[in-house]
Amino acid sequence: MSDQHRYVYDLSEGSADMKPLLGGKGAGVAEMNRVGVPVPDAFTVTTEACVETMRSNGEWPDGLTDQIAEGLKRLEERTGMTLGDPENPLLVSVRSGAVMSMPGMMDTILNLGISDDTVEAVGRKAGNERFAWDCYRRFIQMYGEVVEGIDSHVYEDALTAMKADRGVDSDTDLNADDLKELVDTFKRLSNEKLGGNWTTDPREQLMRAVDAVFRSWLNPRAFVYRKANKIPDDLGTAVNVMQMVFGNRGDTSATGVCFTRNPATGDKELYGEFLLNAQGEDVVAGIRTPKPLAEMETVLPQAYTDLIDTMHKMEAHYRDMQDMEFTVEDGKLYLLQTRNGKRTAAAALKVARDLVAEGVITKDEALMRIAPEQLDQLLHEAIDPNHTEKPVTEGLPASPGAAVGKAVFDADEAAERGEKGEKVVLIRFETTPDDIHGVIVSQGVLTAHGGMTSHAAVVARGMGKPCVAGARGIKIDTDAATLTVGDTVIHEGDMITLNGSTGEVFAAELPLIPPQINEDFEEVLGWADDVRRLGVEANADNGTDAAKARELGAEGIGLCRTEHMFFGADRLPAIHEMITAETPEERKTAVDKILPMQQSDFEEIFTAMKGLPVTVRLLDPPLHEFLPNLVEQSLKVQEMELTGADPAALDKERRLLAQVKKLHEQNPMLGTRGVRLAMLYPEIPEMQARAIIRAVLAVLEREGETVDIHIMIPLVFTPVELDAQRKIVSEAVADELAKAGKDIDVKIGTMIELPRAALVADKIAEYADFFSFGTNDLTQTTLGISRDDAENGFLTEYLQSKVLAQNPFASIDVDGVGQLVAGAVKKGRAAKPEIELGVCGEHGGDPDSVHFFHRTGLDYVSCSPFRVPIARFSAAQAAIEEKNGEAADRDK
Repeated sequence: MSDQHRYVYDLSEGSADMKPLLGGKGAGVAEMNRVGVPVPDAFTVTTEACVETMRSNGEWPDGLTDQIAEGLKRLEERTGMTLGDPENPLLVSVRSGAVMSMPGMMDTILNLGISDDTVEAVGRKAGNERFAWDCYRRFIQMYGEVVEGIDSHVYEDALTAMKADRGVDSDTDLNADDLKELVDTFKRLSNEKLGGNWTTDPREQLMRAVDAVFRSWLNPRAFVYRKANKIPDDLGTAVNVMQMVFGNRGDTSATGVCFTRNPATGDKELYGEFLLNAQGEDVVAGIRTPKPLAEMETVLPQAYTDLIDTMHKMEAHYRDMQDMEFTVEDGKLYLLQTRNGKRTAAAALKVARDLVAEGVITKDEALMRIAPEQLDQLLHEAIDPNHTEKPVTEGLPASPGAAVGKAVFDADEAAERGEKGEKVVLIRFETTPDDIHGVIVSQGVLTAHGGMTSHAAVVARGMGKPCVAGARGIKIDTDAATLTVGDTVIHEGDMITLNGSTGEVFAAELPLIPPQINEDFEEVLGWADDVRRLGVEANADNGTDAAKARELGAEGIGLCRTEHMFFGADRLPAIHEMITAETPEERKTAVDKILPMQQSDFEEIFTAMKGLPVTVRLLDPPLHEFLPNLVEQSLKVQEMELTGADPAALDKERRLLAQVKKLHEQNPMLGTRGVRLAMLYPEIPEMQARAIIRAVLAVLEREGETVDIHIMIPLVFTPVELDAQRKIVSEAVADELAKAGKDIDVKIGTMIELPRAALVADKIAEYADFFSFGTNDLTQTTLGISRDDAENGFLTEYLQSKVLAQNPFASIDVDGVGQLVAGAVKKGRAAKPEIELGVCGEHGGDPDSVHFFHRTGLDYVSCSPFRVPIARFSAAQAAIEEKNGEAADRDK
């Protein structure tokens, strides 16, 4: 043993700080044991064993089999029972335990050790024959599904048929003789599916079960969940081999799940569910609808008192809201798991605020516990309370919020529709972990069975999706794809609305209202603002978006795109006139028509942002985007020629066609756009500069204050371009200010969105008051990837096959694009220490990217309005990491 790597640890050897090695479940149970909470005895196979097995294509590392056998022997000695002993049998559970919580995503086997040889002894020791045969049928089903790969419907269909034959609704209504018959049926069906008898040796079953849990790390639902939650694929899972305690031993036994605070609202109140005479999978799988935890006080008073005490003890110990699984066996309480509870964003903010108020944690700790992405949940719509629709049914309000979409009854169908952009609501009898891909793309989830702690509820809450669980009186026909409740029939594709905050279900598309930001949100975001160094601005092109950005805490506009203002129907004739102009004088006449329109647009934005900085990017896209399609315009001219159209009208369309042909490019995004267009047509940047300054002055006169204006010139790759354009813009600005008799500071800078610009940033900085990194285009030009083509093509395969760890357009490519940004920052500041540096690509709202921008030394990030709170939070966490010396860990 001394020469071998250690892969197995007994319960008494573990603790909370061994979580990377023992997984969340193993470390949690060991820590509970260490502090005196009653838990079943166990040993844990480490995450390293799983990782080594995956690296060796499923081959276990040397010594693992022997170490598991030795761990089992020690467990047998401590419990005084032996696996497979026909007189005094030990039964164990084999459960996964990832480092990061993945509820229901991997596999569990309960009651391992029960067999034809031991079932009588199990019943005799319990004084309950029915209980023993119930354990046996459960084991066959779980082992068959998880280890041998038999479809679950094989067993479920047999169980359903028996209940129908006996005229009962629940499996708890089946007696011992029924269950004996069911076991025989299960064994026969299993052997038929396998083409032979499976092993009945419990020690071999144990090894195969451990291997099955290793393999479940790679199952599709686990992969999808990890991808959605940014959990690394190379962490592996631990395996916990735990002495069975039985919640299905009769009416003095139970199983349940509890939270130390309400995971939907964050309120400090009793929250949980339990089932008498059941095993844990019955609760989380939603097979039976459990009872509220408060009712446990009446039927199991001592166990209830012990549970409440333990809940207080665990929250105090971990200093955070806990999610706990428990079993009561013959009145005695055992804890099977504790972990930091998954919660909605609203609950996360309230719990954080309350724990700070209670003196349990600091504000910095509170900020680090909230995932910035979660805040997105609070910024979505709710059902308009003024609606008059009556709900067709109600269920449990398992995850708050409003979901409106087309009814879909199959996870694959939901995934297919959702990926096409359709809004769908997934309706299931109960969800299973295999439905995860459908849940991810759905607006919300509705189940006929299950409770507040069922799989559907836990996963939906973690994703911020509304969920109504255990809806009353609904009948789901998956073959016909219908939901029936009373006289109402909802077919696949019909619109449905869920209120996850009340549990109401509506057979209609209800109107929604904007989100309501509460005091918890405001206060905790205020803590973030006190800590962060990075400024947070918004990308906004109109007054409405600008006002929303300001409401959500934006400290300015970091990117105002002007091209969107050119597309209005009232502007296109003037744009066409400008493009078809044959002389500078004609072109100036055309742009003069556009100027007041641009000024009006700018005034709206500047009014919304008065007192704050606004960065206006001059016209960026190629001119062909404002023109008709080449083929369509050719056909139009041809038709006019054939039909004898008015000569003047025909001449106008011919001139337009000539310009379309002239401006046609094979790769327009790398063609005549941005500064290149401005170099050819200087009338355009001059007009835009005048419109900007006139708007600034108009708002100043009307409002008494105006914006701090920044004018940004896009797509430069040489200082010569910026020097030329700066002169044009500066002269127009100076002329407008002189005419008005005003002296306003105007900054002129550029976007760094081409690799060459980043590499010569020191030279470009001589002519720039600021840089704003356009990381969308910088990523495209650095990687040589067209974003639109890649995301609809090979990028998905690259991500799945691990060629790329993440989508470089969603989170910045630190090793490539990031190094260009970092180098440009260093060069720019060396040339001009006072230069202002920001980023205005959508990476500005991605938490991981924000951390990188903080470490790189940027002054601000800019993102879409609804991502402003996420950026504020991420910037605070980056500052706290830096203060705690943790920032370097992200670069490893």
